[in-house]
Amino acid sequence: MTAPLAKDIEKAALPIAEATGLPNWFYTSPEAIREEKRRIFSPNWVGIGFAKDVPEPGDVMPVEFLGDPFILSHGRDGTIRVFHNACRHRGVKLVQEAGKTTGLIRCPYHAWCYSTEGQLKQTPHVGGPGVHQHAAIDKDKLGLVEVRSHTYLDVVFINLSGDAAPFETHFAGVLERWKEYAKPVHHAGGESSFRLEVNTNWKLAVENYCESYHLPFIHPGLNEVSKLEDHANILSEGPFSGQLTRAFTQSVDEHGRSFTAFEGLSERWNCEAEYLSLYPNVLMGVHKDHTFAILLEPVSEGKTLEHVEIYYASSDMADETWLEMREQNAAFWKNVFSEDIGVVEAMHLGRMADGFDGGHFSPVMDEATHHFHRWIAGQFCKSA
Repeated sequence: MTAPLAKDIEKAALPIAEATGLPNWFYTSPEAIREEKRRIFSPNWVGIGFAKDVPEPGDVMPVEFLGDPFILSHGRDGTIRVFHNACRHRGVKLVQEAGKTTGLIRCPYHAWCYSTEGQLKQTPHVGGPGVHQHAAIDKDKLGLVEVRSHTYLDVVFINLSGDAAPFETHFAGVLERWKEYAKPVHHAGGESSFRLEVNTNWKLAVENYCESYHLPFIHPGLNEVSKLEDHANILSEGPFSGQLTRAFTQSVDEHGRSFTAFEGLSERWNCEAEYLSLYPNVLMGVHKDHTFAILLEPVSEGKTLEHVEIYYASSDMADETWLEMREQNAAFWKNVFSEDIGVVEAMHLGRMADGFDGGHFSPVMDEATHHFHRWIAGQFCKSA
């Protein structure tokens, strides 16, 4: 990192009234993504998938993140684990598509086989024809390489470096704030899942999600029911920020039904909902009767995939009798998130201007976005 670049990064960490945003290089350079993988994504807890995609013991699913291939595996012991998707023999990619194993994960090359818990179980002909073991091949030491992982509100997080604080410590502020949601969430099927392709840098999607300043200009329909003045910033000492609304109301269908609410919620959730960015790449929302998670997958410096999943408080909401209402809920959120695409893509185009200095923050409306800039700057400066 050059000295001028380090100086530009430090400007983002200044008090909000004095700060300028991260420099253009962070958004437009392929080198920035490579540096982010090393300084941001590897050392921290990063969302890479969803537990709902491996719902039963024996289920496996391949996932890629920033070029690294992983396996989501629901072990026969009921635990969801993440492994590097590479055979310990010659590095062949083991799992090509999601599915249920017959008991073992089998390498398509030389048929080395692993349990869904990662143990190496079979090494056919490894000692010669008909000889299936060899003193130099210690099965106990050649299991799949496991990646440290944790599942929270169905999002599967990993810590690739292995040396981040425990998830419960790292995101202690989130877990405390949302402790009433420490219970199972239920995915309801295909209509509750969608993906958006956005021609922007992943950080701009986070920055947009952090603030409600744009609400009356970009989301006029949402602003009718949850106005700008109903919102407040959420700040923390930890790696997250966001917003809350005090104007949440449950949807009611033509029969007067609402989705089942989560049990044991305090009264404030009758009219409040919260939306947090869990740095670096997971956006979440919690409501009285449903939650959602958006996993941001950086494809390149100028392209991001947004994987969106919606969850409910009761498995009963997956019943066919609730399908129309689920579809309406999913359509509402898809419309809201789609309304953001134009502006985050325009922000990325604006970052191509050599004369842009990183931007300036409203000391009132942009606190949560500035918090994210400070966090990114801190990650780079501490590892410079």
